[in-house]
Amino acid sequence: MFIDGANLYSASRNLGFDVDYRNLLEFFRKKAHVIRAYYYSAVLETEEYSPLKPLTDWLAYNGYTLVTKPAREYTDSTGRRRVKGNMDIELAIDMLELADKIDHAILFSGDSDFRRLVEAVQRRGVRVSVVSSIRTSPPMVADELRRQADQFLELAEIAPEFTRRQMEPRPRAPAARGASADALADPHDNA
Repeated sequence: MFIDGANLYSASRNLGFDVDYRNLLEFFRKKAHVIRAYYYSAVLETEEYSPLKPLTDWLAYNGYTLVTKPAREYTDSTGRRRVKGNMDIELAIDMLELADKIDHAILFSGDSDFRRLVEAVQRRGVRVSVVSSIRTSPPMVADELRRQADQFLELAEIAPEFTRRQMEPRPRAPAARGASADALADPHDNA
């Protein structure tokens, strides 16, 4: 499992729920043999306390391999404070390095930048499922990534299996249905 933390957070917030990461890992362990569950996140280190710290600490002690790097803070042209911390390269390197050892990768992201990564991993014989949402407005998953994946799992459809807290979802546009979680794979697959 390769989780783009910022992307999953944004998608779940847009859909109106918080992720229970213990249940998320358990859900996929019931569907496949999970070798590793990576969670990628840029962390702002300039603050004394980061709201992300309790989550990253918990993940590190509860079955996730945490991959972080310092986020950069800057002020944009309008004077607004912005934070930048892209984890695409770290995720891509890890997935490519593991490609010869797995037969199924689950990517939690909708970022179009990952289309070429998915294609490269597929050429090595690895099936790739993409977990994101087309039910958010705008859709969180890029169409080219969804088309490249062997399987697309609509986050909104599988979320009840690992939802921690429901909230009022942000308004969404109507969208097509994704694949069901039962179509995931043979339970002996490696993810």
